[in-house]
Amino acid sequence: MALTSTPGPDKDRSNPDQSTTAISSSPASRRALRAERSASTPSRPAGSPAGGSAVSTATGSTAAQSKKKRKGGWALNVGVITVATGIIATMSLPAFAFNPDGAENAAFGPSAADSMKKAQSQTVEVGGVASSTVTREAASATTEEQLASQKAAAAAAAAAEAARRQAAIQLTTYAAKSSSGPSVSDFLANPPYPNFSLSQVFSVAQQYIGTPYVYGGASPAGFDCSGYVMYVYAQFGISLPHSVSGQAAAGKRISIADAQPGDLVIMSGHDGFYAGNGNIMDAPTEGKSISIRPIWTSDYYIVRLGI
Repeated sequence: MALTSTPGPDKDRSNPDQSTTAISSSPASRRALRAERSASTPSRPAGSPAGGSAVSTATGSTAAQSKKKRKGGWALNVGVITVATGIIATMSLPAFAFNPDGAENAAFGPSAADSMKKAQSQTVEVGGVASSTVTREAASATTEEQLASQKAAAAAAAAAEAARRQAAIQLTTYAAKSSSGPSVSDFLANPPYPNFSLSQVFSVAQQYIGTPYVYGGASPAGFDCSGYVMYVYAQFGISLPHSVSGQAAAGKRISIADAQPGDLVIMSGHDGFYAGNGNIMDAPTEGKSISIRPIWTSDYYIVRLGI
């Protein structure tokens, strides 16, 4: 076929009329010709005329430019997206990021230590303060002996309180009973035993064994130590004071070896009748009654009355 290749420029210049005639005489349209040229261009041999090479070069150049445009558009899109993201992030920052007047708030203001460093040094004079020495007392622990002593003291106080209450009850009972029998003054006015003897004194005193102790008592309703001695000797017409020291002064002190039942045993704050063999018959203390018991101390002496 005559149109499988594009005629070179030399042929066009040498025979222009022939080319024009061939084109005009071909029944194919211009669009078909262009399609045939495009299809036949890659298969052109290496020795083809320069006109085909120029067309290929132009086509390749156009494709390269198109690729460059596509690459440039992608870079431009990335740049636009980055700038837009930065603008949005800047607009979302807190208001104080754009407000220099708020730089003194608690989050961004200077600390107390920075303010002290920037400030000039100051001195303050304090006068009129008296110096004092603080002393600390040495701590001491309570020993077991001290605890035992404190417990004993508490127990003694409790016992004394119980005895006081018991004595009050006994005094009430004593007042009711003592009025029913003779008193010390009754015996002194008319003594039932005018003839005095120690053995008879001891015998009369034995009649009251078992009588309860009552503080201040001086009757069979209840006796204390000196009230007991006073009541017994009153029956022999001998008047004695209601006290241990007064009764000791009313008689004569004798040796312990010469003591007989009926003599007085005198000790500190207490007395009673000597009962022989180192024993005493007395009204002991609250809660107990008159009985005979051993003398529990060596600190005592003997007094005899009626001589």
